Amino acid sequence: MSDQVPVQTGSTRLERLHAALESGTLQQARRMLNALHPGEIAHLLESLPLTQRDIVWGLVNEENGGEVLILVADEVRADLISKMDTEELLAATEGLDTDDLADLVQELPLAITREILDSLDHQRREQLEAILSYPEDTAGGLMNPDTITVRPEVTLDVVMRYLRHFRDKMPPQTDILMVANRDGKYLGVLPLTVLVTHDPDETVAEVMSLDVRGIPASWDDGKVANRFEQHDLISAPVVDDNGKLIGRITIDDVVDVIREEGEHQFMGQAGLSEDEDMFAPVWISTRRRALWLGINLITALLASWVIGLFEATIEKVVALAVLMPIVASMGGIAGSQTLTLTIRGIALGQLSSKNTRWLILKELAVGTLNSLIWAGVVAVIAGFWFHDANIGLLIATAMCINLILAALTGTVLPMALARLGIDPALAGSVLLTTVTDIVGFLSFLGLATLFLI
Repeated sequence: MSDQVPVQTGSTRLERLHAALESGTLQQARRMLNALHPGEIAHLLESLPLTQRDIVWGLVNEENGGEVLILVADEVRADLISKMDTEELLAATEGLDTDDLADLVQELPLAITREILDSLDHQRREQLEAILSYPEDTAGGLMNPDTITVRPEVTLDVVMRYLRHFRDKMPPQTDILMVANRDGKYLGVLPLTVLVTHDPDETVAEVMSLDVRGIPASWDDGKVANRFEQHDLISAPVVDDNGKLIGRITIDDVVDVIREEGEHQFMGQAGLSEDEDMFAPVWISTRRRALWLGINLITALLASWVIGLFEATIEKVVALAVLMPIVASMGGIAGSQTLTLTIRGIALGQLSSKNTRWLILKELAVGTLNSLIWAGVVAVIAGFWFHDANIGLLIATAMCINLILAALTGTVLPMALARLGIDPALAGSVLLTTVTDIVGFLSFLGLATLFLI
């Protein structure tokens, strides 16, 4: 019985690489580093402090450099590019797929971009310029113009011989062949499974599928991701305004879109960019975060100003100072739940003018029911705590007001921000907290002033 060799996982390789770097054995570290997949190298670079990152980047082979640059976060990429000379940048772009090259050249100095364009053959230059003509967050910006196209009138046998001839140039993630007429207009797809299981004498037109619709180049990347999710696509054709086939999008690009959107939503709740470098220089990180801290300070001062208006009331009824954070906190949580749901609906394209009213009514109903349930619980607790039923009734009323308004604000606010061109993931939580704090304090202390003083 032969001995089994243990499988070496990615995390184990990364741990051994870290150990080699710490021990100073750079030649061993170089060999281990370049044995990793470019995605693993990118992950490693993002997880290193700046000094160590520069050392590791210097160990990456030229043939891996371009792929790694494409896969690292935007801020890390900008930092690495700023430290590379012209020869290194030109070497990094060699061998990249056209869509990856388009992503990279947009961040390179103009002079180097011109050199890259001059070094390309006519066909590839036209393909690159076609991608660059679209915004990077659209289907046209995501697409790869390298596609295998077949005519509808040819037989499957001809297609098979054609593929064998170009087997070394087969684009990755090829699961379908694009069918287009002589004018380049997209007609449908020929899945490889159909190609290999049907009679070679049949024509492409007889067996091709019409179910995969062309994705307009102007679609935003979120809409593209939704199409891939809904139809379980691995690749999809991209067409221009005239229905002409101009490229294809593959699942690896869509995964990147989904990941970036998820990071954007998560980081945006703290006012941070999804591309922020975890090990960015202290001053740069401080400057970025200072903006949102300043905005938060202004909103906190507004809430404190509202409290200050009722200083006399608080002095006479000490229980109010103890209980008022509960009203604001409950409103903030309820509003955040609705806000998150609405932002998700916007991101997935599930909200429109036809269903917005129903969402608002539904969230108002949820907010009303939750407010009645938890207002009753808090009323009983506060009444027994301070031996005063009036205080219990007061906080219950204030909580109902705040939770209902929080539900309304959490629904309407992100839609209003989106219409104004403001990212609701970044600004929504700060503005919502301001509303729920001010309304919570104002309703609780205002009612106390009217009925207890």
